[in-house]
Amino acid sequence: MSIELPEAHILAEQMNKELRRKCISSYHLQDCMSLQRLGFINCDTRSFDQLVNGKIESVISRGNVIRVKLDNGVNLIIAPEYGGRVLYHTSGKTVPDKLHLRVDFGDDTFLTVRLTGMGVIQVLKDDELKQSYVYSRDFSEAASPIDDEGFTFDRFSELLAEENVVLKSALVGRHAIIVGLGNSAFQDIVYRARVHPKRKTSELSRNESRALYDAIRLVLKERIRLGGKDEFSDLYGHQGSYRPAMGPNMKQQICPVCGTLIEKLSIGGGQTYFCPKCQK
Repeated sequence: MSIELPEAHILAEQMNKELRRKCISSYHLQDCMSLQRLGFINCDTRSFDQLVNGKIESVISRGNVIRVKLDNGVNLIIAPEYGGRVLYHTSGKTVPDKLHLRVDFGDDTFLTVRLTGMGVIQVLKDDELKQSYVYSRDFSEAASPIDDEGFTFDRFSELLAEENVVLKSALVGRHAIIVGLGNSAFQDIVYRARVHPKRKTSELSRNESRALYDAIRLVLKERIRLGGKDEFSDLYGHQGSYRPAMGPNMKQQICPVCGTLIEKLSIGGGQTYFCPKCQK
């Protein structure tokens, strides 16, 4: 499944707990040629040599992107946005056969990363970070919706009012006013806020903007509290338990609030499910 802000946050916190101060002894890349051609992995795999002998200083996330910072000015950027698994292993016996990157630590523990869809595994020096599309998109000035101080309702409503675009364009994608929301979270949020996914931001009332803000906070915090979506596996292989109120799981189902048949439409290159009665 896709790794959106809540899941990236969960992984980064777990990785920071387990990996901080560990020294990288070696690495292994596997089945990466097609990913390199697409730009998902460094074209020159020798870039990964820079990881060796580096000690992990910190692991943080912003939006959908995880940054593993080493003490030698090198960073491992992980963003399995459209599918992937990031796992920690205390024994080589649990390392999976299918992977794209294995990082070996001096204490005989391992980190494995596998992309199952579009995503990024990059090694970049500090002064190269802005060359990464995903890093520059998410480690930006846009507000993070899990930042209690930076993501206020007043700021959110002001940013919405400045836009005159379809709601999805304002909340999802490179030019979104906030970072980290994907199509999955978007469907869930606009359903809970009772707002039609094709509404223009300039048409929203203050009450509707407030409902959106509250729904964003609720969905993201609940996904983090419950260990991510129910299709997500964390660093230890534990499955999340958050089930979205709206999305593909509601295909051919009826709205639990009003009993209307759920519909879908195409917005911004993706399918969005919604209730035509509840969401106006």
